[in-house]
Amino acid sequence: MGSEVRVTASVSSEPDALHAFEKVFDEFDRLDRLLSVWHADSDVSRINGEAARTPVKVSAETLEVLRTAKQVGEWTGGTFDVTFGALSGLWKFDHDQDNRIPRRDQVRARLPDIDFRAIELNVNSGTVFLPRTGMRLHLGGIGKGYAVDRAASILRAAGINDFLIQAGGDLYASGARSDRPWRAAIRDPRGPVDRFFAAMNLRDETFSTSGDYERYFIRDGRRYHHILDPDTGEPAAGCRSVTIVARQAMLADALSTGVFVLGPQAGMALIEKLPDVEGVIVTDSNAVMVSSGLTGRLERLHSPTDAP
Repeated sequence: MGSEVRVTASVSSEPDALHAFEKVFDEFDRLDRLLSVWHADSDVSRINGEAARTPVKVSAETLEVLRTAKQVGEWTGGTFDVTFGALSGLWKFDHDQDNRIPRRDQVRARLPDIDFRAIELNVNSGTVFLPRTGMRLHLGGIGKGYAVDRAASILRAAGINDFLIQAGGDLYASGARSDRPWRAAIRDPRGPVDRFFAAMNLRDETFSTSGDYERYFIRDGRRYHHILDPDTGEPAAGCRSVTIVARQAMLADALSTGVFVLGPQAGMALIEKLPDVEGVIVTDSNAVMVSSGLTGRLERLHSPTDAP
């Protein structure tokens, strides 16, 4: 899934824990083969390949992820949209590639194919259908979160209740770390990679951050990053980072992206509206917004670095 996966646990039996860890890594590999566009025979690749032609039989896992994706799409008014894959190939943000800004007419031509509401899910037949030729699914904003949730279930089934799972910007903390709570920190969006501006204790919660500092390039003084606004086809403006705290990693993963695109004011309004969801937003003016449920929990270590 393009991310390093780390698992830590407080256990009484190291061999049993290592066996459970192997199951977790195997599950990440299995889900990657189902949900990633980088595997030609994945559920997602097969759905994309049959766009406008025929429904595709998929796994129960793929259906579950897509059901949640459509729900978050509704909550965010479409700022989280897994059909943004229609833009694939236009933008390149990896450091080893030719970063370029696509022509506006190229982007505009693909925007009509971005529409999560058009995804046809048939739970009875277990199929997914994309009704337009140019539609493409991409689960990069929700797949890792789902895998983290599955990994947590595996560890609990093995009798391990005190653990931490991290996959890229998605983290799940269960129980405690020996006699201390698990602690997670929020990276300074304009600071070095090891600099954090806030931290908090977690217990049986997930913690997901989306930021404009992971995959990006700067051209003519402007930062172009990989979190695209489905309405414009261009990098979203208004936020530097969004952190979501919730009970389910899949939900937090998707919401961190959707809120980032929504922008600070509308994004925080949505966070305050949803049950069991909290958040921290760093705006593009370097202001820090904290949801009401994190009052007294979030520790501010310093102000985020003020830089473009």
